[in-house]
Formats: sequence, C-alpha cells, structure tokens
Amino acid sequence: MTTGTVTLAPLRHADVPRCHEIELALFPGDDPWSENAFHSELDNGNYYIGAYDGDELIGYAGLAASQHEASVHTIAVIGHWQGRGVGKMLLRDLLARVDEIGVPVYLEVRTDNEPAIAMYKAHGFEQLGLRRRYYQPSGADAYTMGRPAQSV
Repeated sequence: MTTGTVTLAPLRHADVPRCHEIELALFPGDDPWSENAFHSELDNGNYYIGAYDGDELIGYAGLAASQHEASVHTIAVIGHWQGRGVGKMLLRDLLARVDEIGVPVYLEVRTDNEPAIAMYKAHGFEQLGLRRRYYQPSGADAYTMGRPAQSV
C-alpha cells in the first residue's frame, strides 16, 4: 500500500535496528522493545508491517492473531511523522488482516495518549478496562480497548 511518499511493506529482520532506535526515541520513560523482542516477533510468524519514506523506516505495527482473537502488539511512528496519517495507515492495514480472519481485536494504550485513543475509537474500538501501572518502569496506566469481529 502506498499513500503519498509513504509505502507499507512487510517488516524485515534488517529493519530491527531501526525499530529499536524508534522505540528508544518514543518510549524513553518505559521499557522499549529490544532488538531480540522484534526478532522473536518476526520469527514467531506474527504479522508486522513497516511504513517507509523511500528506504527509511518511519513506523511499524504488529499483530498476533489466532482463530479466536487478535491482539495489536505495537504501533509506532517516529515523531516528525506523527499526525500525518501514518499511524492510521498502519492500523487500517492491521485491521484489514484481522477482518480477513473475522475475529475481535484487542490492544492496550496509555491513558494519556489522546491522539491514539481517538484514532482507535474512530476505527470502532471501545474502552473495555483499565490496567493500572501497565507500562514500566514509568507506572503509566493503560486502557484495554477492543473492537468486535467484523464481517468482510
């Protein structure tokens, strides 16, 4: 999928160092994913997509799915690309994959991440619960959000 100069393509092991750089930039007060965590996600066959501006990885998103449910593991967009529709592109790609399977999808989001919460609500997610001190070591709370299965 391509929109303007941003292209979506499967995330590759070669992208992992850049993913880790983005994690460090976006989540300095918490526990950013390690390179090993990304390699493990890719090795386990989970669905990961990258957003590229030319050859530069500017964001990524990941999803684990079974025949019963799906879970958004991550959506991240480097700072200067935020607010330009890249996160929405990544989310829509994940949701298209979920809708092919026809299962509900769940995620956690920081309670203070208002732009992400608004994006999720605009795509049919509802707040289901609160996880106190979910993000560590900052102790930030997270909402659990879900979207029912959609028929294709």
